[in-house]
Amino acid sequence: MGFEQQLIVLGLFLHYLIAMVETIGEAFSLGWQLRARCAYGNRDGMKSVRECTWNYDLDMLTLVATRGRDFPLSMVASRLRCPRCGSRRVTVVFMPPSTGDRRRGAA
Repeated sequence: MGFEQQLIVLGLFLHYLIAMVETIGEAFSLGWQLRARCAYGNRDGMKSVRECTWNYDLDMLTLVATRGRDFPLSMVASRLRCPRCGSRRVTVVFMPPSTGDRRRGAA
């Protein structure tokens, strides 16, 4: 990655850090995407088990409709369960849009 690209990435990071998006309603309005993946490792106590590789792009409209616009982003992962292995260890990745990809005023 070149120096100019690093500056762009840093600028985007600082922009979203300042924006302080805290709820799924704000994230939805700004066009963010959420991706969930199972974080269940390859160990179950002393046994070695096959690691779960489930991942999925969450539908923001469904999250807003079922949880409400004021639901905190920090609590989304605690409400999920892996459909493949049943583990409650689910990680959520928040992906802000690129600068030209914003959807202002959605829902």
